[in-house]
Amino acid sequence: MAATRTSDWFGKLNQLDFDIDFFEKLLARNGDSIEVVRTLGELVARKGDVRRALELDRRLVSLLPDDFLARYNLACSLALAGQPDEAIDSLSTAILLGYDDLAHLEVDPDLDSLRERPDFRALLGHE
Repeated sequence: MAATRTSDWFGKLNQLDFDIDFFEKLLARNGDSIEVVRTLGELVARKGDVRRALELDRRLVSLLPDDFLARYNLACSLALAGQPDEAIDSLSTAILLGYDDLAHLEVDPDLDSLRERPDFRALLGHE
């Protein structure tokens, strides 16, 4: 009987939703797992859940305050959430911590809302 319920549950979810559900359950068991927080953040961002991605990116930065990739991902979530000032601050911190892929910064669609800002252009050296 349990197998039927499990298959009914799995049959209703696409792969992305299944993965998100799986990692949400892992996170509930171990909320400080960097790998789980990072992976779940990537999954919900892929699904387009900006609010949840932002929450998870903030959590990851609190666990890894000196990780430039965590800061970069937080900046992307902030930009998508309509928080440009915080996004620029997070990008600046990511660069100070060692993020150096400025070519990607210039084309990352998550940062489209920041492109015309003078402070964003200054980060790229296009003052």
